[in-house]
Amino acid sequence: MRLENVPDLVPGHRQVVVQVKGAGVNPVDTYTRSGLYARKPALPYTPGSDGAGIIGSVGDGAKIAVGSRVYLAGSITGSYAEQALCDISDVHPLGDTLSFPQGAAINVPYATAYRALFQVAKVKAGESVLVHGASGGVGVAAVQLAHAAKLKIIGTGGSEKGRELILKEGANHVLDHTAANYLDQLPSLTQGRGVDVILEMLANVNLGNDLKALAPRGRVVVIGSRGMVQIDPRDTMTRDASILGMLLFNTPETDEIAIHDGLAEGFRNGSLRPVVGKELPLAEAPRAHVEVMKPGAYGKIVLLP
Repeated sequence: MRLENVPDLVPGHRQVVVQVKGAGVNPVDTYTRSGLYARKPALPYTPGSDGAGIIGSVGDGAKIAVGSRVYLAGSITGSYAEQALCDISDVHPLGDTLSFPQGAAINVPYATAYRALFQVAKVKAGESVLVHGASGGVGVAAVQLAHAAKLKIIGTGGSEKGRELILKEGANHVLDHTAANYLDQLPSLTQGRGVDVILEMLANVNLGNDLKALAPRGRVVVIGSRGMVQIDPRDTMTRDASILGMLLFNTPETDEIAIHDGLAEGFRNGSLRPVVGKELPLAEAPRAHVEVMKPGAYGKIVLLP
């Protein structure tokens, strides 16, 4: 990746140009860049789907005022830039209580966590949820959403700083996923019943053990995986358990609307507070792609144009 100067963007029908004040970095950005993701863009391309900024110009049919503060839930031209061309449906109001870097930390983390919990796993109040990697962008969002929904939350983190963050954001218990046999603590934390829902960020490492940790009719939602895994199907049979895969980009439009409506209420009432762990200049995007894949995640990495 390298910086290049290109002409200013011009919005078309139902499009807007956003003056980007912060661009969120996600692991999926690294998969796309390296050619490992199922959807491969035509080259050259500008990475990034998450961002926040100010409406700079508006095309016909796009009913939003120039100067409005917004966050992005997708971009036609990519968010790792000073400007991003967006369809009007992909920009959402950013309240005055959130900074632009926080706005850049919303889309993929919070939409993924919301869809996993409420649309895929269909959690109910009082159920227990285990969030693997709960100190990262998606993990923090999941903990905050689960706390607001009155779920019993167990989070895992790979650093002391990360585990402190998980508790601060609302988890009832936190485990060190670098410790041997850390899931052995789950029976005592769930009164021997097991966990109702597991949000899995690294299925190729954890899925086999996840299935053994589930309660009857428990669900594992696979959010991320970096390879193959071997499981024992009997672990699903004995619990009537479900393995549910999800990819945010498969979300139907009606569900997308529901996600961002639900998130808006959380941002208004203060129950959702994006955590920015690191801010880097836009020119350091290559470094950001290295940092986002390291263990010991802490909040979201945001690029500042």
